[in-house]
Amino acid sequence: MTSLIVLIPVALGLGLFGLGMFFWALKSGQFDDPEGAANRILMDDEGPEK
Repeated sequence: MTSLIVLIPVALGLGLFGLGMFFWALKSGQFDDPEGAANRILMDDEGPEK
């Protein structure tokens, strides 16, 4: 029972830390263009060969 007194606040703290890091990543623009890099590899930057 005494271990729950320690584990519950630790679990809540880690959850809040993860949520805070998610919002930080969202605010800093980490998720702005999730498909751009995947599609960029398929695009041809050079013109056709002659």
